[in-house]
Amino acid sequence: MEYIVFILSLASLIYGADFIVNESERIALHFNISSFVIGASLVAFGTSLPEMAASMTASYYHKSDMAVANVIGSVIFNISLVLGLVFLIAKNISPKRDLFKKDSAWALFPVFIFIVMIFNGSISRFDGFLFLLVMIAYIVFLVNDAKELTKEINQSLMKEKFNWLKTIILLITGFVLVIGGANFTIESASNIARNLGVSEWNIALLLIAFGTSLPELVVSIKAAKKGNADMAIGNIIGSNVANFTMVLGTSSLINPLHINPLKNLFDITAVLILSMMLVFIMANKLYSKSAGIVLLTMMALVIEHTIYLPH
Repeated sequence: MEYIVFILSLASLIYGADFIVNESERIALHFNISSFVIGASLVAFGTSLPEMAASMTASYYHKSDMAVANVIGSVIFNISLVLGLVFLIAKNISPKRDLFKKDSAWALFPVFIFIVMIFNGSISRFDGFLFLLVMIAYIVFLVNDAKELTKEINQSLMKEKFNWLKTIILLITGFVLVIGGANFTIESASNIARNLGVSEWNIALLLIAFGTSLPELVVSIKAAKKGNADMAIGNIIGSNVANFTMVLGTSSLINPLHINPLKNLFDITAVLILSMMLVFIMANKLYSKSAGIVLLTMMALVIEHTIYLPH
């Protein structure tokens, strides 16, 4: 029964986030806000709403392991699974944007800051505030770099006639689904962990992180099929920045997050290595099926370690 509740609550979380992003985008279009601003604020960060809801809920219930492992697991899945599949599926990946020159720093800075923060075993409210400052810095970077950025706007929303009543109802529905879904996701995941005798960290690292990474997977694969490699890779980088800054930042403001760096050294090292691999791929323009296989191999190693060497 717990597994059914978990799957349904994850679906509620993801669909609710989708409602919120779509209706927010609809409002922005109604007020003639530029497509770039919509893309930078909604498309880039909207796919991280499930992670934020899940981690904030976990923090509220003093489940630090779940809050942090959800972020680490999501970043691991974003790079290894999502980009790995994008490289395998896309026929020809040749980004117009110089991703290494423009975005490599943002693929690494949040990870480095996270590692420095957890040396004392916790992410404090002050650390959370600093993370949010980094998020603001990233948004400023996107705005300043607007001319070269390409973002995808839902074309069907632009054609529809705006209806305030419909939008408000869908927004409220979205928030109810997200909040309710996040609560049931954390509760059912905790019960599953207890029933299986495994740690909440492992459950969050695999099950919750995989579920909350589904929006990134869908968006990136759609972009790859359309030949929009810039958006596919940019979505992953933006989502990873949002996971560390926005998700951990807001979660640690609710309650300080406690973490044992030595106990979770493998997963922390894995997220650092994958982030460095992403930068290496961008630097050498290794956007190929071979790189996709290597990334998926890393994912398999993380899953193997989590399953056979539980915390």
